[in-house]
Amino acid sequence: MKVCGGPLPSSLCAWVVLLILVESGEPYRTPYDQEQGQNSDRDRERTDSRLDTMTDTRTDTRDYHRDASEVRGKECQRCCDPGEEIRTQSSNPQYPQHYPQYQAVPQINITILKGEKGDSGQRGPYGKSGKSGQSGPRGPNGIKGTKGSIGTPGDPCKSQYAAFSVGRKKAIHSNDYYQTLVFDTELVNLYGHFNMFTGKFYCYVPGIYYFSLNVHTWNQKETYVHVMHNEREVVILYAQSSDRSIMQSQGLMLELEREDQVWVRLFKGERENAIFSDDFDTYITFNGHLIKPKSEG
Repeated sequence: MKVCGGPLPSSLCAWVVLLILVESGEPYRTPYDQEQGQNSDRDRERTDSRLDTMTDTRTDTRDYHRDASEVRGKECQRCCDPGEEIRTQSSNPQYPQHYPQYQAVPQINITILKGEKGDSGQRGPYGKSGKSGQSGPRGPNGIKGTKGSIGTPGDPCKSQYAAFSVGRKKAIHSNDYYQTLVFDTELVNLYGHFNMFTGKFYCYVPGIYYFSLNVHTWNQKETYVHVMHNEREVVILYAQSSDRSIMQSQGLMLELEREDQVWVRLFKGERENAIFSDDFDTYITFNGHLIKPKSEG
C-alpha cells in the first residue's frame, strides 16, 4: 500500500485494520457462539416468566408442596441479576436446565359450605343426680312481714291442788288387832279428799305429796304407829314407855297415783299401845298436801 506516492509501513497497516473492526460494532462470532447466546436468551426469558408465576402463586396461596425428587441434587442458581447469564448444570446445550416444580394447593372456605340450621332434637333423659354441694353462706334477712291476726283464746290455766289437815281429841288404846286411827276434827279438807269416816286420804290428783304425823305419848305406856301407803308400811313413829309423856312427830314424801290411799294404823304388840289426848285440846294431827302434780312433768 502506498500513501502520498510512497509505501506504508506494516505496523501502520495493522492499526488501521483494528480500527476498522472496532468501528463496525459487531464482533465476529462463530456459529457455535451464536447458538449458545440464543439458548442463554431463552433461558433468561423462561426464568423471568417463572419468577413472575411464583410471585403470583405466593400471593394467592399460602401452602406449597415441593417435589423433593427433582430438587435433590440441584445446585442453587443465581437469578437476581438480569445482566448475568444463568449457569447451567452442563455446558452441553443438549441438556437444558431443569427447575423445581411447585404445586398450588387450593383452600376451601368452610363457612361458604355451611348449611341452614336444623330443627331442635328431642330432649334426652335426665342424668344421675350429682353429689350435694357445700352449704352456702346465709343470705341477708328479709323484709319484716305484716302483723298476723289475733288467735283464738286458749283454755284457762288449770291449777290442781290437794291438801288436808285433821286432828283427834280423844285418847286411844290399842287392842289385840291392828287398828286404824280415825280423826274427829277437820281443820282443812280441800275438795274432800280425806274421808273422815274411814280415816284415809284418797288421791285424786297424781303427783308428789308431803305428809306429817304428830302424837302425844302416854306415860308408862308405849306408842307404836305406822304411816301406811295402801297396804304397805312406809314409816313408823315409836316412843318407849316412860315416866313422862312427850310429843313425837314423823314426816315423809310420797309419789301417789290416782286412787292411792294414805292412812295411820296402830301396831298390835305385846305391851299396851296408847296415844294420849283429852276432850278439850287436840294432841294428835295428821297433815298432807300436793307438792307437784304429775301432769306438769
